[in-house]
Amino acid sequence: MIEAQALRKRYGANEVLRGVSLTVRRGEVAAIIGPSGSGKSTFLRCLNHLETIDSGAIAIEGEPLVATDAAGRCVYVPDLQLRRICAKTGMVFQHFNLFPHLTVLENLIEAPMVVQGVPRAEAVARAEALLDKVGLAPKRDSYPARLSGGQKQRVAIARALAMQPAIMLFDEPTSALDPELTGEVLRTMRELAEERMTMLVVTHEMGFAREVAHTVAFMDQGELVAARPAREFFADPGHERARAFLNHML
Repeated sequence: MIEAQALRKRYGANEVLRGVSLTVRRGEVAAIIGPSGSGKSTFLRCLNHLETIDSGAIAIEGEPLVATDAAGRCVYVPDLQLRRICAKTGMVFQHFNLFPHLTVLENLIEAPMVVQGVPRAEAVARAEALLDKVGLAPKRDSYPARLSGGQKQRVAIARALAMQPAIMLFDEPTSALDPELTGEVLRTMRELAEERMTMLVVTHEMGFAREVAHTVAFMDQGELVAARPAREFFADPGHERARAFLNHML
């Protein structure tokens, strides 16, 4: 579902991705862990073209998104094809990014109607089903300001799902939440994993990574230095820096 090969990304003199490669198969959950500033979020944002890469290759569901040509130039597919491929992914951010002037329901139906051309009645039915799925059907007419942080993040997940993506990307979805609100978001993500949604999750929640992820990848200083099946990773990540990180986090 996701094939990233030797991704490099630089901001000025700062190289934040240094040849990162990762494969995620259909129905798998991959957790990316590591210290702050290691390039985890940048890697995620490169996968759906929120950031461009300087070299490497990305394919989504077998379709090339970007590749590096023989001259070393990074070449993306044409715009129409790029938008279609990127629509295969939905993304949930740290800070919700809900439209404050729209109700919960309106937040969910806006993109399907405007971007996909879905008729309003169909978009509403899709949104109501998703709100029921994340346990927020009674909040359909509420505005984001009236929601808790955990509720806002579950709305953000439902909004991403409303576009019917094949892949869900999560960028530290619980990092902005109080500890008591984290559980309700992780429960929603566990349910998605049980339904075999392909997911790539940047997280500091080691319990979630251990229990839900099929693969755990550890990044440090722009490099992906260890990637193993979750059970093997937590038994022995196979890299001294990853061991030190786990000893600190667990």
